[in-house]
This record gives sequence, structure tokens and C-alpha cells, in this order.
Amino acid sequence: MKLVKSLLLGSAAGLIAVGGAQAADLPVKAKAVEYVKICSLYGAGFYYIPGTDTCIKLGGYLRAEVALNTNSDINWQSSGNNGARNRLTNYYTMRAREDLNIDTRTATEYGVVRTFFDGVFSWTTGNYNGTGSAFGTTAYSSTLALNTSGATPALVGSSINPTDGGTSGGSLGVYYAFIQFAGFTMGKAVSQFDAPWTNYPGNNFDGLAGGSGTVTGINQFTYTADFGQGVTASFSAEDATAYMQAGNLNLSGATGLAGVTGAAYGSNAIGGSRSPNLVGMVRVDQAWGLFQASVAAHDNHVAYYGATEATGHPDDKWGWAVQLALSIKNIPTGAGDVINISGVYTDGATRYNFQNLAGSSFALYGSSNVAYASVGAASAPDTVYVTGGQQETVKTWGFRGAYTHNWDPYWNTAIYGSYAQAQFGSGAKTFLCGPGGLISGVAGVTSCSPDFALGTVGVITRWTPVKNLTFSADLSWTRLDQKYAGVVTTTAINGPAAKPIASYELRDQDSVVMLLRAQRNW
Repeated sequence: MKLVKSLLLGSAAGLIAVGGAQAADLPVKAKAVEYVKICSLYGAGFYYIPGTDTCIKLGGYLRAEVALNTNSDINWQSSGNNGARNRLTNYYTMRAREDLNIDTRTATEYGVVRTFFDGVFSWTTGNYNGTGSAFGTTAYSSTLALNTSGATPALVGSSINPTDGGTSGGSLGVYYAFIQFAGFTMGKAVSQFDAPWTNYPGNNFDGLAGGSGTVTGINQFTYTADFGQGVTASFSAEDATAYMQAGNLNLSGATGLAGVTGAAYGSNAIGGSRSPNLVGMVRVDQAWGLFQASVAAHDNHVAYYGATEATGHPDDKWGWAVQLALSIKNIPTGAGDVINISGVYTDGATRYNFQNLAGSSFALYGSSNVAYASVGAASAPDTVYVTGGQQETVKTWGFRGAYTHNWDPYWNTAIYGSYAQAQFGSGAKTFLCGPGGLISGVAGVTSCSPDFALGTVGVITRWTPVKNLTFSADLSWTRLDQKYAGVVTTTAINGPAAKPIASYELRDQDSVVMLLRAQRNW
């Protein structure tokens, strides 16, 4: 009996042990999966980041484009080898680009905390800067040199695509990276001075003068007050060093006619930045469109007259700019049609008119019936001076605008244009064009003035066969209206390669660019 009882107890204990082991092996009930939820607080496309109260939206585009008749992906044939318009420049530029932006927003007791990042990954045709056929060899950049023996020519460090770094290379750009909180914007964003459409009242072409345009963002600390009814006002301190300095030129460093035909009126002597640009803006947004007024102050801080501190320096001189912008919507010509226009005046703050992508120095060559070739050159710095003297501001004014008409939901066309003029002061005109001046004293010069104008007109047609996929063709014509005249013989060429010392006719120049683009937004 004892034996039977022992066997039963042992069997029961074994079963309990086995049952416990099996229970231990059973799966534990998993936590509920946190599905991504739609965030409807800030518009379409936002979702809650799982486990947080922060909403996020991803966006961007992929773009493929080609610019014809230019060695630049953003501009016309304005200067350098591109402006030479000879065999040492590309006549098209191709680009592929992916844009990625990340927008996050969190509601707090102080208001919404927002962060925004916009980066671009680009592959662009490298700028071709040939040096000609010296020694029977052509270089892709200015790297032709003698080897250590001093006898045999060799290419040193030349690159087929020096801009983007090679066949598997490319470039990364950070357009915007900022925080917004309690009315403050801190980081890299579009300047508060700019019109909402920046460089693009209706176009794709980047190079319009006639207004400001920090399309790739500018570092800033800004406070914006919202008064309701669509009325806002902003005050901003913005970094001037990257995009807003057109130059402070010492005319005493000019190299005569060779420098001027290369759009170099002297040596650039910008000193270290001492103050950000100060910007104020008032804007009214309504159903009919918007109106915006902007002002800016720009400190022109110059280095020394010479190579050492003992040579002295000019005093700082503040420049300023003012801009008005107007957008008119719901016009009778059709649903979605819009007119965007803006006008600007600057005094010692040239970049608010000749914006960074448009440039402010130009040297363009063409044909001539009375000389070897023709050349048109112009430059619009912020200020000029001579050694021992004070800064004199350059004044500019301009406007730009566009009218966009929608033919139907799939097609639209815009006509656009811009005009900008630069005017130098009496000191600069006397130095360059007075009796015995740097330019007026050159044999063959019949008319002399550093003033100039730059105008562009264009037309663009867009086709959107399916939502967020657009094909466009943008044709623009730019004219440099410079104020020099005559036929001169150069002693040197300061600028593009392969231009010989010869007779050149001083006259206006034209450039036509076609920009073809396919873009998929997402």
C-alpha cells in the first residue's frame, strides 16, 4: 500500500512540475500595438508620432531639369566663361534633385512649438571652366601647370565635374532649419523682407532682379505679432554674411580697362560683420490677396585701405532698403488666376534688389561689326570708396511681377518680367568717368557711366496631367543695358579664358535661356 501511495504522489508531483513548466512556456499577452493616428490639428498630412503628442508631416519633391544656353543651373550667361560664350563653356546644364522637408508641431500651454527642416540632395552638371589649348592640352579647370622639371606641361588635379565631386557624388543643401515658438522664429528661414513668392512671382527661372529673394533661407531671430484679421508684423535680426553683401569696393584697386571689362571696379574690402541686418515687415492677408511692406537696414563695414592696420579705414556706413508687394487673387480672367507684383528701392543695400541668385556683377561678350567682338560689363556693389576717403553708397531701384492664367485644371501660363537699375554717386563717376578718369581716359571711349539697368521678360507654360506631377517650359530673355560706348583696345583681359587682346566694342548684351523641368511633389 505504501508503495502504491508513493507512486501516486510521485506521479502527481511530476504532473504538477510538467504543468508548471508548460505554463511558463505559454506566451505572455502582448501590449496593444500603437497605430499611427491622423493629427487633424494642423491640416492634412499630419500624423501623431506614436507614443507622443507631437504631430509630424513629411513632404518634398523630386525634380529633373535642363537649362539650355547657359553654364549655370540658376542663371543666364552673366559672367566668367559663361559670359564669354565661346568653346570653353557648357551650353546646357542638367540637374536632378530630391527635396525632403520635415514639419513637427506640439501643442503646449505657451502655444504651438514647431520645427521645420528642408534639405535637398542634388546632382548638377559641373561648371566647365576651360583654360584653352595652351601646350596642346585642354583643362577642365584652371589647373594647367608645369611639372617639377619645368619643361613638360601636365594637368594637375583636374576634374571632369569639380562642382559635385565625381560620378557618384552630388551635393547636399540645407534650405530651412528653424524653430517657431511663442511668436519667435529662430534659425534658417526665408527673410522677413521677402515677398511671399520670393524670386518667383510666376516663373521657375531663378535669376530675376528687381527685388529680394532668400529662397534657400537666411539665419535669423524674428518676432512676429499677429493682430488678427490677417494682419501680422515682424521684426528680425538676420545674418548678412551669406547672401546680403554685394561688396564694398576700393576703386583705387581697379586695374584699368581690363578690370572694368571683367566687371571689377576695384578690390573688394568687406570687413568682418559687425551687425546683422535689421528687418521690419507688416503684412495683410485677405481673401482678395495680400499686401506687404518691408524695410531693412544694412551695415557696410570695411577693412583697411592697405595691408596693415596702420593704413586706416573708412567709417561704417549704414544702407537701407524698402519694398512693397501686392498679390491680387480672384480676378475676372479665371479661377485661380493671380497677379503678383513688387517694387524695391535700396541705398547701400544692393542685395535687396539684385538678389543673390541674380548676381550683381556682369560681363558678357558678343559679336561686333566694327571690332573683334563686343562686351557689356556692369557691377553694383553696396558701396565704393577710394584710399583715404569715405564710403559712397550705390542706389538701386527695381520691380518684378507676373500674371498667371489657368486655361483649365491641367494647363496654366504665366508671363513675367523684372527691371532693375543701379546708380552710382558723384565720387565714383568722377573717379571712373571724369576728366582723365579711369575709363573716360581710355582711347576710344565715347560715352562713360557706371550706371546700368538689367531687364528680363519671360513666359512659362505648365502641364499637370495628374495631381502633383508637373511638366514646364520656361523661356526668358535678359538684357544688360550698360552705359559705356566706343571701341577700345585692351591691354589685358581680366575674366574669361581665351579672349585675346584685341579691339572690343562697348555695348549692351542679351541672353536667352530655356528651362525645361519635370517635378513630382509628394
